[in-house]
Amino acid sequence: MIELRNLCKTFVLHGRRKTVADNINAVFPAGKTVAILGRNGAGKSSLLRMLAGAMEPDSGEIIAHGTVSWPVGFAGSFHPELSGLQNTRFIARVYGVDTDELGAFVEEFAELGDHFNLPFRTYSSGMRSRLAFGVSMGIHFDTYLVDEVTAVGDAAFSAKSDAVFRERMKTSGAVMVSHAMPKVKKFADHAAILEDGNLTFYEDVEQAIRDHQQLMRPKSA
Repeated sequence: MIELRNLCKTFVLHGRRKTVADNINAVFPAGKTVAILGRNGAGKSSLLRMLAGAMEPDSGEIIAHGTVSWPVGFAGSFHPELSGLQNTRFIARVYGVDTDELGAFVEEFAELGDHFNLPFRTYSSGMRSRLAFGVSMGIHFDTYLVDEVTAVGDAAFSAKSDAVFRERMKTSGAVMVSHAMPKVKKFADHAAILEDGNLTFYEDVEQAIRDHQQLMRPKSA
């Protein structure tokens, strides 16, 4: 479970203020998947980064009950000169999991072949995403933070990613950001809409999607 208490965050871009969290109070329940909906630039990814602890709010607090992942699929922490396997082993040691087990899982899942033993800097964007998703899914967290990552790769790999994500959700929860409504319907138990710094929580995913789609429609002249 993750609690947001009076969460505030504002950016100043090109002299203009952009509020992505305006005194938000919310609870993401344990063992449930909550989809965060909202227009581009609403602050969904910034909210995920705050949940992960990678970005500080201006005020308020985030209280996590249990372990919370980094944003799933984020490859920014991989060392460019280390191989995929070496990076995987390093992360395993940081999180206190068996290095051999995580290495074997990621090697089988990511399907990188010989590249798994080559420097990360040589990877294509798709290979980086597959490695990052595999490492994320190979470590157990009580809550996973997910930002569109199951969309990477071809149809077969996307289906494989969906399957392992669904398996993890049997014992964990997630906060996911997605613009793909079929994915939201497939995975989410609840949803929330982020708009103008306000977060509206919905028990009913279908209602959240309808309201989100209404917000996305161009305003009539």
